[in-house]
Amino acid sequence: MLAEHSMVVLNSILPDVGLHAGDVGAIVHVYREGKAYEGEIFDRDGATVALQTLESGEVKPIGPGEPLPTRRRDLAE
Repeated sequence: MLAEHSMVVLNSILPDVGLHAGDVGAIVHVYREGKAYEGEIFDRDGATVALQTLESGEVKPIGPGEPLPTRRRDLAE
């Protein structure tokens, strides 16, 4: 289970909300003992792109030292 404030990367494409695999965010709330999360997805400048409920299989933690593969905001839209 991921903890609140964990840095994560999306595994899935969520076309309805314009999110792509590789987008980066942070867990802001944990639902149902880790079965789902509220994630704040942001661009490389730290601006929020989306606040989205995510199933546990749609995200994975970013490990220490991993680069953050964030998209430019103009490419995120």
